[in-house]
Amino acid sequence: MSDIVIETAPPADAKAAKKARKKGGKLKKLILLLVALIVIGGGGAGGYYAIGGFRGHAAETNPDLPQLVVKEGVSDEAAASARERARNGHPDPRIFQSTYVPLEGNFTSNLHGGDAFVQIGLGISTYYDTHVTENVTRNMMAIRSAVIMVLSESDPIDIATFQGKQRLKEALKNAINGVLTNREGFGGIDEVYFTSFVTQ
Repeated sequence: MSDIVIETAPPADAKAAKKARKKGGKLKKLILLLVALIVIGGGGAGGYYAIGGFRGHAAETNPDLPQLVVKEGVSDEAAASARERARNGHPDPRIFQSTYVPLEGNFTSNLHGGDAFVQIGLGISTYYDTHVTENVTRNMMAIRSAVIMVLSESDPIDIATFQGKQRLKEALKNAINGVLTNREGFGGIDEVYFTSFVTQ
């Protein structure tokens, strides 16, 4: 007598369970992919914001932030284009108006080494509106301190030269913008000018 093997089809429930497992696996992969895309996109947007990517757009719509002052007669299209370029560099002096502000009083300090001293008068310029000049006035004590610190580190031989004076102007501009950025969240000083300069 031979053995007869009868194959039976798997129950319908087993087939359905297997299909459901396959579907569930695909769904999990799809959800994981979507979550990864959201995390990457959010991280990219956060990084862009952190480096100031959205700040320029906010500055144009938020009246509480400094705004570039457009010269009379400049078209809206030219001003908008120049604002875009100013976000990545220096504002265009053909488009934007400079405001000049003399800083009250002289700044006096011993120079590096201790034997010589310097006394200077300073003025600043900005392409931004009165927010920046008000910030300068509000933070004048901190600005004076920063200027004197820069002067006290200056070399008397170096600042006797034209190039040395240019380097000093740049260091003073950076110091003033540093104070404003730390205290107000925005610098905005474009240039520093000597209104008097005496060394002895």
